Parts: sequence; structure tokens; C-alpha cells
Amino acid sequence: MAVPKRKVSPSRRNMRRAHDALSSNVYVEDKDTGELKRPHHIDLKTGTYRGRQVITPKED
Repeated sequence: MAVPKRKVSPSRRNMRRAHDALSSNVYVEDKDTGELKRPHHIDLKTGTYRGRQVITPKED
């Protein structure tokens, strides 16, 4: 049900919007290469995921 605009205080309105902020990406250091990578993502440089070779590595 709708509530009149003046009945909702700015504090309550802002508390409701507390989860709308964007979070920054998290990076972890790779154990083998020492480079930063996203967790739970394939390392495109080496082609590994969780210690297994998943794809053939890219050649530069």
C-alpha cells in the first residue's frame, strides 16, 4: 500500500536504500603466478581454474 510522502522520514527512506550502493570488485592473488584475479573466475592468461587446465591459454 502507498504511504504519503511526508509520513516517511528521510532517515527511514535512506535506510531502505542502504543496499543500493555498488560494491567494488574483489581481487585475490593467484598462488602460482602472483597476479591479481577475480575469485571463482577462469584465469585467461594461464587457462586454469582451481588448479586444473580448463582452456588453452591465450597467446599474445
